[in-house]
Amino acid sequence: MLTIRRWVRITPTGAVIDGRPVHLEPTEDPLLVALYRQRVGSYPKFFKMDPLCRAGFIASELLIGEEPSRFTPRGDRAVVLFTHSGSFASDSHYERTICDRAEYYPSPAVFVYTLANILTGEIAIRNRYFGETSCYLLDRRETSVLAATTREAFLDEETHSVLCGWVDSPDPDCFEAVLFLVEESDEGPEWIDDNICKVMNDK
Repeated sequence: MLTIRRWVRITPTGAVIDGRPVHLEPTEDPLLVALYRQRVGSYPKFFKMDPLCRAGFIASELLIGEEPSRFTPRGDRAVVLFTHSGSFASDSHYERTICDRAEYYPSPAVFVYTLANILTGEIAIRNRYFGETSCYLLDRRETSVLAATTREAFLDEETHSVLCGWVDSPDPDCFEAVLFLVEESDEGPEWIDDNICKVMNDK
């Protein structure tokens, strides 16, 4: 059976881990920057990330940051994420760098984030995961699709753990990341639709 081991939610109003608010020292930093500096602080590439990637990356750090042997290479964990806006914020930024011939300044640092699946790659590279990585674009947030797709990931005999969830950020000031660590278990009830739905819809 499958069970949720841990979950995280981040919105502009704050961060929650397993239902408990994350305490931050007072700061003038934006929330994601404050979370990075006070709870992560060891991955300077964060400052080059686009809004979508920042939200998902910080959520993943809060979700798995305390795992033992975290950076040991593993092929049994998949990363399966969902989004609506995808890389729209980065796409818009990049478009502004190429629309005026007189001020044409395209930047590879921006262009690299014009793919939503860069987020799953960042998480996999950071944590040395070699399992499936997928990022799906949906018309709207559908917990049933998230749950069903996560179940399907476990059909791969090599997959025993899935980092899954919803990450969306249409602009730098508007973001939501709800991530779950789902694992196979011999104990407790089956996790799935009801629990994911409750967490994702509990504002």
